[in-house]
Amino acid sequence: MAKLFDLPRYIAVEGPIRVGKSTLSNILAERLNAQRVTDPEQNSFLAPFYQGEPGAAFQTQFTFLVQRFEQLRDLDLGARSQKLVVSDFIFEKDKLFAYLNLNDQELDTYNRYYNYFRDQLPTPDLVIYLQATPEVLKKRLKKKNVAGEKAISEEYLEEVVKAYEHFFFHYTSSDLLIVNTSEIDFVERNEDLQELLRKVSAPIKGTQYFLPLGSQEAASA
Repeated sequence: MAKLFDLPRYIAVEGPIRVGKSTLSNILAERLNAQRVTDPEQNSFLAPFYQGEPGAAFQTQFTFLVQRFEQLRDLDLGARSQKLVVSDFIFEKDKLFAYLNLNDQELDTYNRYYNYFRDQLPTPDLVIYLQATPEVLKKRLKKKNVAGEKAISEEYLEEVVKAYEHFFFHYTSSDLLIVNTSEIDFVERNEDLQELLRKVSAPIKGTQYFLPLGSQEAASA
């Protein structure tokens, strides 16, 4: 990636399950020689939550909240630091899922801790939001065939996609690149990956879109 300008020091990749967050963040971290921060996956309450066990939603969400806070709190991104960081999640993602899964009483307790934690964390310079339709994600889930993900219902997946779309429609905390992955595949097709990397290596201000339209893939808003 050509260094024609100062790259963002803190890049986060976001999007629903099986949209390609881990793959893209890993590629970016390798190319930028950056520290990679991965969304925690080990949560003993997750399987019971997917299976609908009472109380598992709050236990799952609160465990993720603490794990994500501890990871991002430890980043050294002060003014004197030269470190580059690529993460495959943003802290706000936790609250997005909390509002999907917790009742009002649980949310009251959750929000007290969320707000306290959020004030202590850095904000990404650039967020890359990977989109995909529920139909595409269902196919990818089936192809990946991870045991713990088989209990994810189609209805829940559709709710997650809608929640992400609503959240990022209003997102202004960082520069934002929105990538529609329903018709491109940067995992399987190298040409799609190279086009996306060229886009990321150029300045991104405000909200911009990467669209699968050949040489006209970029549009700004």
